[in-house]
Amino acid sequence: MGTAGFSEAGLRRVREVLARHVDSGKIPGVVALVSRGGRAHVEALGTMRHDGGAPMRRDTIFRMASTSKPVSIAAAMVLLDECRLRLDDVVDPWLPELADRQVLTRPDAELDDTVPARRPITVRDVLTSTFGLGMDFTALGKPIMNAVFEKGLTPNLPTPVPEPDEWMRRLGELPLMYQPGEQWQYHISSDLVGVLVSRVTGQSFEEFLRERVFEPLGMTDTGFHVPADQIDRLPTLYAPDPATGEFLAWDEPENGRWSTPPAFQGGGGGLVSTADDYHAYFQMLLNGGLHRGRRILSRPAVELMTTNRLTPEQNAARTALAVNNVHISFGQGQQGGWGLGMAVRTYRGDYAPVGQFGWDGGSGTSAYADPANQLTGILLCQLGYSVPNPAHLMNDFWTTLYQALDD
Repeated sequence: MGTAGFSEAGLRRVREVLARHVDSGKIPGVVALVSRGGRAHVEALGTMRHDGGAPMRRDTIFRMASTSKPVSIAAAMVLLDECRLRLDDVVDPWLPELADRQVLTRPDAELDDTVPARRPITVRDVLTSTFGLGMDFTALGKPIMNAVFEKGLTPNLPTPVPEPDEWMRRLGELPLMYQPGEQWQYHISSDLVGVLVSRVTGQSFEEFLRERVFEPLGMTDTGFHVPADQIDRLPTLYAPDPATGEFLAWDEPENGRWSTPPAFQGGGGGLVSTADDYHAYFQMLLNGGLHRGRRILSRPAVELMTTNRLTPEQNAARTALAVNNVHISFGQGQQGGWGLGMAVRTYRGDYAPVGQFGWDGGSGTSAYADPANQLTGILLCQLGYSVPNPAHLMNDFWTTLYQALDD
């Protein structure tokens, strides 16, 4: 046997393929963790900046972007376990801004062309990303998507996302794009989960996550900003020019977006973390909610998160986007299903088997676990999806991880 259930030759290939991407000059640096049965092997290659500087290290802190989603959802699962939330509770008592919704007559309608919602929004709708509004990449330029951007409801814009009560007020001014429960839509629901958790608990989203998830798991480097005395561990984040490949800094460590606590703690994409912290979390999921003998989540809660929750009708638009726009998504999202906060593979389209769960992030992050092989893989770099290079890196990482299995 090689290391941690992988062949020695296979792990060499993992390193060689990662090094090929770094040596190409298109990926400044990368930290990769692969594990089986909790035994981890880590590779750290390249540098913190595209033009050199400090080397990548195992404890480098990364902006997790949408890879935040599978972790932040755990806060809601704690509340379900404790019966402080029920899946089919109406959300109006905690999120009154979403009561008495109007719904567009069609996705491209003007904002005043609406009908009343057929029913209220439930906790289940929010947790499954089917509450009726979200990022729809097939509807860019339509009135509803323009309004979402204009109101500052999503990250990655020049202006910061407002504090939660103001964010909810602005969200409440918009109609839904679809009837509650009708169709999966991306991202906004993950941020909404954080507001819901905060209002149910009376704590900030980060306080509750830290108390119930991060600290019990030893995730000491995970949060919504990087403390000043640790900022040297955060690399520059680049969004290269799609035409020229020039490295354009999207976020610098010093005085950047993650250098101070944000007004809005975004469960959809706001976390920073490390490979080892994420390994602890995904290993807990593989262990059915247990971490070193301590129960973090119930086994049924984990099963609910990590198995498909969508009907074919709810999932249709997501499938169409992933399959028909591969040149945009670079294949991301083709896993088939969606659980709570993460993708779930429902068919085998590449090396990964059915049942693998996790997600990717637009800042060059990827984290999945595979129950069939008791395997976890975490890939972290500092390159945005403005170019296909981080997606190619991820694809090659997962291929080499699976070819390295030693049984």
